[in-house]
Amino acid sequence: MAKGYWVVSYRKINDPQKLDAYAKLASPAVIAGGGRFVARGVAVQAAEHGLVQRTTVVEFDSVEKAIACHDSAAYRQALDALGDSVERDFRIVQGVE
Repeated sequence: MAKGYWVVSYRKINDPQKLDAYAKLASPAVIAGGGRFVARGVAVQAAEHGLVQRTTVVEFDSVEKAIACHDSAAYRQALDALGDSVERDFRIVQGVE
């Protein structure tokens, strides 16, 4: 079974305090959902048409678990705390077997 990944790039952060509140709720929700943080931080280098922006990659044992975590009540609570404080690109992708 292929792993699932959250790949999240933050285009703009309007309210760092709300982002901090989100992170305090999101991290435990992700871990409870079986996620493992693989990368988190501002890009070290960007090439081609990339941007130097905050990026997070989370690994799950399957795409189904990645989706279930995103749709969970605990993660929804984190999203409520985040509100409209950021502009981000959130994707769930399937890993290569």
